[in-house]
Amino acid sequence: MDRDEETSRIQYLAEIAKFLGITTTIDTEVIQGRGSYEDRTEMLRLIVDLVEASICADNPEWSVDEQVAKDIQLIDAIAEKQALIFSEECKLFPADVQIQSIYPLPDVSELEAKLTEQSKILSNLQQKVDDLASKHAYNPDEEYTEVESKLRAQLESFLETARSFNMIYTKEIRPWTHMMEVPQLHGFGPAANRLLEAYKMLLKFLGNLRNLRDSHAALAVGSSETVAGEPSPVTRIISECESALTSLNCDLGILSASIAREKAMQGQQHGDHQRMEFELILWVHVDVVVSCKCGFINVICKGV
Repeated sequence: MDRDEETSRIQYLAEIAKFLGITTTIDTEVIQGRGSYEDRTEMLRLIVDLVEASICADNPEWSVDEQVAKDIQLIDAIAEKQALIFSEECKLFPADVQIQSIYPLPDVSELEAKLTEQSKILSNLQQKVDDLASKHAYNPDEEYTEVESKLRAQLESFLETARSFNMIYTKEIRPWTHMMEVPQLHGFGPAANRLLEAYKMLLKFLGNLRNLRDSHAALAVGSSETVAGEPSPVTRIISECESALTSLNCDLGILSASIAREKAMQGQQHGDHQRMEFELILWVHVDVVVSCKCGFINVICKGV
């Protein structure tokens, strides 16, 4: 029984919602909150609008039947008293309409006379404008024309100055600035790089000589004992001497090639002071290497 009563109440609420315009049809699903989210939101919005309308009503005991009766009475009153509604006593028109109705309207003949007078004034002004146009030609770009002429004159003056400068530079300045030959220094960089490589090899050779000297000193003291599994000092000295001689021969070959190359370049360009200094430096290094070689050979002979 409770189930049937609940169903009847839901049906009654759905009919009321349709009557109030909340729903378009008798929809029990929306009343129970089972519809889509958009349908439920729209129903709640309409309910809130009805609540706000009931709050703003003049009569707190407002009903639809009474409102319909009042609306019908208002329409009947408007239909019966149309003359009173649009009369001046009701003051339904704007203020400017009421003010115009107070003052009397001007006569049509007077308005025609004013129109004729203003037409004559307009024709006179038009005649004066035509006279001025016939005497002076109208040029809307007059200011632009003046500016263009000034700019053209300035550009022509600049062009003439540029031509004069080019002529003077070609005839006077350019021959004088190109009299001296530009120095060629492109070969100095590679030569300096080769010298640096030779210097590094010389340092390595001197380090090998120092190791040879230390080994010779240890051998001269009488340290002839060998540790098991290690070569004797004499064998180690001989291997170091062979490595030093190999490095020395390689260094001497590089120095000889550098000297020959610099001599060939020196033969092509006589009087180059920088290349003479470079050759002198190379010869000094060669002397040092040769001296070291002689001393190295003496040390080997004494050690053996």
